Amino acid sequence: MTVALMWEAKAVEGGGDELLAWARVQTLSAEPLRRETLRAPGDRVLVITWWDAEYEAELPELPEPGAELVARAVHRWRFEVVGE
Repeated sequence: MTVALMWEAKAVEGGGDELLAWARVQTLSAEPLRRETLRAPGDRVLVITWWDAEYEAELPELPEPGAELVARAVHRWRFEVVGE
């Protein structure tokens, strides 16, 4: 089974570039099958990682950024890939 973890954060006003840079250098304790980093209007940053694991498996996730970088707590979601 493939599990996708989504991590989304909203930067403080004008801090999107700094939050994006922070997210891009974060390492995980294991290597995912795939990792993508995206940005959106409103200084939002999204990181998606794909894992070969069961849905309930304990998987490494990005941490919470420092309060000086984010306007609110990070949102996290977990999905299982169901094919095309």
